[in-house]
Amino acid sequence: MQDVYVIAEVGVNHNGSFELAKQLIDEAKNAGANAVKFQTFVTENCLSKSISKASYQVTNTGSGTQFDMVKELELSFKEHNQLKAYCDEQDIDYMSTAFDFDSLAFLVGELNLKTLKIASGEVTNAPLVLAHAQTGCDIILSTGMCTLGDIEKALGVLAFGFIGDTSITPSDTAFTQAYFSDEGQALIKERVTILHCTTEYPAPFDEINLKAINTIQRAFGTKIGYSDHSQGITVPIMAVAFGVTMIEKHFTLDKAMEGPDHIASLDPRELNDMISGIRQGQSAIGGAFKRPSVSELGNLALVRKVILANQNIKKGEVFTKENLSIKRGVGMITPTDYWALLGRKSHRDYAHDEPLVNELDGIED
Repeated sequence: MQDVYVIAEVGVNHNGSFELAKQLIDEAKNAGANAVKFQTFVTENCLSKSISKASYQVTNTGSGTQFDMVKELELSFKEHNQLKAYCDEQDIDYMSTAFDFDSLAFLVGELNLKTLKIASGEVTNAPLVLAHAQTGCDIILSTGMCTLGDIEKALGVLAFGFIGDTSITPSDTAFTQAYFSDEGQALIKERVTILHCTTEYPAPFDEINLKAINTIQRAFGTKIGYSDHSQGITVPIMAVAFGVTMIEKHFTLDKAMEGPDHIASLDPRELNDMISGIRQGQSAIGGAFKRPSVSELGNLALVRKVILANQNIKKGEVFTKENLSIKRGVGMITPTDYWALLGRKSHRDYAHDEPLVNELDGIED
């Protein structure tokens, strides 16, 4: 079984600081994450200057516009290039989510990424989703705020882009046809990982709905993962039992830092604990067969009971409830055969507490 791929999500928890971003890479590596993920964007390409903050952003960062908040969290392409190089040095995968066309072109053209993450908020942004598919990269599709219908439409756009028939003009009809085509379905299953997600920071436990992981997997047949915004490490560890192949979780150096996502993130110790729990949880899932494990086999003779002589028994003496006992011990005849022994004659002498042997083979009453 392949290990769950764990993405330590920095997002914008570097607070716009390149040095802080490098420290977060170190912590992700030390915790055992497979990848550390950032967000790449040109604020002017993504946000209107008049858009308000989300309620959780107001709670965590105060009043003001979303544009001003996000602009302060923007890292330059040059800094992302340096962070990618630092990840390579530390032997941890660099990943990033592009929120605009220029950033997408940079991640693919300059950083040569082979796997791209589409954020939940971009699922309905068909032109950007299509541009992702046209890169030839594998796609991770986060599905916070989505219905199954939203996911299907996004997969249709991806299928259209994967197929790459430039003679067909992009349209809802073309996306639908691509989605239902044999080629489109094969490419979706080969190249897409869908992440279940609840887009709230922190996400209320009663709104996480881990069972939706199985619903998504049954509906689309893709690789399945989970992007967690809940507090603590319980939920992502639980997600392992639902068969996910990928888990993404925000982390920070300090939850008390100023910024929109720190409070719903893990600190380095928690990140380490979560990854350890994920590895242990996946190991514990094991196989579907119910049978004694290797370690259990040595315990069978110690904990299972056998039939012993409850007193000294002479050869030819009849076995009765009084002269037989059932106890833990090393023996051959199990309690299942207790009733078959009653009334039979012993074929040999037994001392008190001695286990019975071969009393059901070739004995005459």
